[in-house]
Amino acid sequence: MSSFIREFKEFAVKGNVVDIAVGMIIGVAFGKIISSFVNDIVMPPIGMLVGGVDFQNLSYVLREATEAKEAVTINYGMFINNVIDFVIIAFFIFVAIKAMNRLTRKEEVAPELTVPAAPSAEVELLTDIRDLLRK
Repeated sequence: MSSFIREFKEFAVKGNVVDIAVGMIIGVAFGKIISSFVNDIVMPPIGMLVGGVDFQNLSYVLREATEAKEAVTINYGMFINNVIDFVIIAFFIFVAIKAMNRLTRKEEVAPELTVPAAPSAEVELLTDIRDLLRK
């Protein structure tokens, strides 16, 4: 049990927990921005193009509302909005990761302009022997 606690302390002290927390907070905020973008900017023109449909209100009624019970509906319009949210978020994450990978690769694969080393004396001797044998 003590090794588990020690590993957890190492994990927490290395900053991984803080990095995860910051990532989660930024992710939640980014998700809200994308949801607003989809609901307030993307979907109204799409709804207008398909005949003035408000996607948020699209639903299939399974049971009508009564005085005692609420209506039971399948809200497929909200599902469409959430799918569009996901696609947009996934696209932006893909673009961000692709840009980060490109920057990382440029740093790692910096071309070096070095002159290849001259062959060793042993390699030159073996090359001479090979050439003599060919003659």
